[in-house]
Amino acid sequence: MTYQNFEEMEIWQLARKLSFQIFQITSKGKFSNDFRFRDQIRAAAGSIMDNISEGFERSGNKEFIQFLYIAKGSCGETRSQLFRALDYGYIDEDTFKNLSDSATSISKNIAGFISYLKTSEIKGYKYR
Repeated sequence: MTYQNFEEMEIWQLARKLSFQIFQITSKGKFSNDFRFRDQIRAAAGSIMDNISEGFERSGNKEFIQFLYIAKGSCGETRSQLFRALDYGYIDEDTFKNLSDSATSISKNIAGFISYLKTSEIKGYKYR
């Protein structure tokens, strides 16, 4: 599995989609007026895709894996914040379930990719 750029990676594409969905739900109703929380969940969701891309651009598996772990952590942070959004009445159960399931799926895919990179003979572009 060789990618020329991070935009080709399905995990990055899924993270981008989740980030946009979070942006959409935080732009409406009471959620849009809770500025600190709105900005916090947007940052956590955006951090997933940003850390995948930053790690990829480091051109070495060790650093990439480090950034993937950070992205995976941001998935957990996003899921935790979705629980708060549900508890505060900012989102309904269906929205919560869909977004939480997406974040969980991304997290599992990141974990699988980390496992692949740890055993890959390709160590990154800077090692060719």
